[in-house]
Amino acid sequence: MPRTRHLLTAGALTMGAALTLTGCFAGEGTSAQASSNRVSLAMLAAPMANLSPYSEDAFKLSRWSAAETLTVLDDNGEAQPLLATEWKKDGDLKWVLTLREGVKFHDGTPLTAESVVTSLNKALNASPKLRVLTGLEVKFEATGDREVTITTGTPDPLMMNRLTSPQLSILSAAAYLPDGTVTPVGTGTGPFKIVTTNGSSSAALDRFEDYWGEKAKLSGIDVSYVPDGAARAAALRTGTADIVEALPVSQVSLLPQDLVNEVPMPRTSTLYLNNEKGAFADPALRAAARAAIDRASIVQNVYEGRADESKGLLGPALKWAAEIRGDVDSIARPAAPAGQKITLATYTARPELPEAAVLLEQQLEAAGFVVEQDVREYANMEKDMMAGVFDMVLLSRATVQDTGDPATYLTSDYSCKGSFNISQVCDPEIDAVISAASASELGEKRREAIMAAEALILKKDAALPVLHERVLLGKAKTVSNLVLDPRERGLITAETTKE
Repeated sequence: MPRTRHLLTAGALTMGAALTLTGCFAGEGTSAQASSNRVSLAMLAAPMANLSPYSEDAFKLSRWSAAETLTVLDDNGEAQPLLATEWKKDGDLKWVLTLREGVKFHDGTPLTAESVVTSLNKALNASPKLRVLTGLEVKFEATGDREVTITTGTPDPLMMNRLTSPQLSILSAAAYLPDGTVTPVGTGTGPFKIVTTNGSSSAALDRFEDYWGEKAKLSGIDVSYVPDGAARAAALRTGTADIVEALPVSQVSLLPQDLVNEVPMPRTSTLYLNNEKGAFADPALRAAARAAIDRASIVQNVYEGRADESKGLLGPALKWAAEIRGDVDSIARPAAPAGQKITLATYTARPELPEAAVLLEQQLEAAGFVVEQDVREYANMEKDMMAGVFDMVLLSRATVQDTGDPATYLTSDYSCKGSFNISQVCDPEIDAVISAASASELGEKRREAIMAAEALILKKDAALPVLHERVLLGKAKTVSNLVLDPRERGLITAETTKE
């Protein structure tokens, strides 16, 4: 483990990072200098699309509590009320929702069925198509002052879950500009209102005094985007930032441990094996690779114990998965690799992955494989990865996506027509169990069907999960009541306080 490199990097950067950030947070908001009851937040990534909800920026809006959706996910990944207070099914294709009363947008206009339908239709017609609505035939209608009816072309058990996606945040009419862009600045419904943005540098939010629920206890949030992990850690250490997201594992040991918070996240680092061609078209060699991996060594030496060894594709962030997981032992017997050459690819955006790949190479070669690594920037490897150029790909992958339901991930990654089928797997038996899971109604039966699909994928060694990542969040002692959300949709809420 190259601990010395980590210490040298931190030592070299800490002083400069602290100096750089000293002026980043004070005075960003409209009332930052007038009130100390604001929190400063250092985030990993700057906005990709000017905070458009039709991009990954949508998750910033939800983490700031600036924009809200019709429904929200509970711990089991099932929809609960938010801007919609209740809903009922009308046959197999229709849902009727009742909207919350007394909700105002940040620009003062009221939430109505018409405004909700306008917002949903804008999202439906967005280009490129939003993942959460891809392949869905759907119609949104205002059927009363506070009633919205949703009709789908085919039965869709995930419809209410889809509405939890931050990309389907409900915004006022003013959000939709004549040039086709969408802005959440002053157009959301959350307890905090975006008042200023400064490109890839910063943003500021003030408490929304006309919020429909309990008013925020904080007076505002000052956000800075700090892509350098050592700089984010330095901001927490020096008190420049009250909250720091995505602390690098290499920095955590250098911080006071009472400032570090961690929670399992639904993200698994997995070795995707090429099931179609090359060495791993042979189930016995896939089994041999599985037997060679020492997960505990990778968790301890690369992640410094701040990750969880995988027992399956779905990790401890989904508590129900472990409770109903059955036998996942390989069907095939391992064969001797006997010098079989394989390529192991990974990417640089997540610094732990290349380090993990080094240990995996050593473990696989000890078992008899001959390994050639290919480490690139993600953008330079994605095309080859999807085309099946590599024998193995080590990838960090979210296992619950826009709907909060893992069946979507299983379909995209392990079905014949999957849109992210790196393993090039096309197995009628696997397709059948994934289809059964996808068609099941939400609840216990769907969870059991999902675990049956996971079990078959693992028994056939279509992919080898290595570890489950954790959310590593820095928080000053003065800050309370943050949401430690495994899905990274929530963070600061109306209940968050600062002493």
